Amino acid sequence: MKALLATRVFDGSGFGGPVAVLFEHGRVVGLTGMADVPEGIAIERLDGTEILAPGFVDLQVNGGGGVMFNAAPTAATLARVAEAHARLGTTAVMPTLISSDRGTRRAAIAAARTAWAEKIPGVVGLHLEGPFLAPARRGIHPAEAITTPDAQDLADLTAEFAAPVMITLAPEMVAPTDIAALADAGRLVFAGHSDAGFEQALAGFDAGIVGSTHLFNAMSQLTGRAPGLVGAALSRGMAGIIVDLLHVHPATVALAFTRMGADRLFLVSDAMATAGSDVTGFDLAGRTIRLVDGKLTGADGTLAGAHLSMAEAVRRAVQGVGIPLAAALRMATRTPADAVGLAQHGRIAAGSRADFVVLDSALTVRAVWRDGEKLAGIRSTGSPAW
Repeated sequence: MKALLATRVFDGSGFGGPVAVLFEHGRVVGLTGMADVPEGIAIERLDGTEILAPGFVDLQVNGGGGVMFNAAPTAATLARVAEAHARLGTTAVMPTLISSDRGTRRAAIAAARTAWAEKIPGVVGLHLEGPFLAPARRGIHPAEAITTPDAQDLADLTAEFAAPVMITLAPEMVAPTDIAALADAGRLVFAGHSDAGFEQALAGFDAGIVGSTHLFNAMSQLTGRAPGLVGAALSRGMAGIIVDLLHVHPATVALAFTRMGADRLFLVSDAMATAGSDVTGFDLAGRTIRLVDGKLTGADGTLAGAHLSMAEAVRRAVQGVGIPLAAALRMATRTPADAVGLAQHGRIAAGSRADFVVLDSALTVRAVWRDGEKLAGIRSTGSPAW
């Protein structure tokens, strides 16, 4: 057994401390007073200004460590991506496949199954973003990949899968009966890359949609007489949001937070290959993506994911938007975990995974534990890559 002694602990819901977190075999055994730590166990004491929080949970990770899941949909890619994000404080990732052909999609599903079976650290499921999207709202997704689902697609997507599977689709591109079939199979259906009207969007939620992908981006907007998907998302379900302060204006983030709160709105990185690496460009479906001044774009200026870590998203939510620290941390830990049913992630409590991140007073990552093991080679948000 080991113990982490911290003056400030965020447990997934709120702050407490001073407290000792006891853990062994990759799980939290319990929390106790500092004076009650059993004798003879390994103890690490954090600095009094540092915050101990659950490892971050990111439900939209397209790449990292210099590689993209789309370019090489294998278990080895997932291991590399998860490892890169772990060193940025994110100990649970939902690898995300951007719209692609059926063969690539099947390879990605097989890779995620292998990663789950082999217990590759940090890989907690699969997110299929597309290809059942609105052409007018496809963003960086390749036009040739956009389609509507047929019987074979539905068979592939409803097949048994032992881990959580998110599917982002445009509700106007998929029949409500097909959305219901996906939901009945246990798939977590999110609306995104959609030009749906408010009523169309609500019909999708009624059929089984549970949330929205990167709120405000690539979706029909909220206007006075046409609330669009944004209006539906603010009213129903949960939603991820990219808080790099490039994708969404700080005032808009603040409005969404005021409407939804930290139990419905969660942070995502939408990270690409540049995350946790020093690469400044990559290929996506034949398009060259470049990193310039912290922004990833194609040649035409279209945003192509984000050069962002979850730790940086938390920092920007607090310092750039004004979201309270406890709420921002919840939006990066317990709320995304709850959104996909990861009951052992995103919290520090007896029985939860021993995944921890240590932040200093500037909200910079100082240390990370995954499955009870302290990781080396931590990349803080102040590193040259960020």
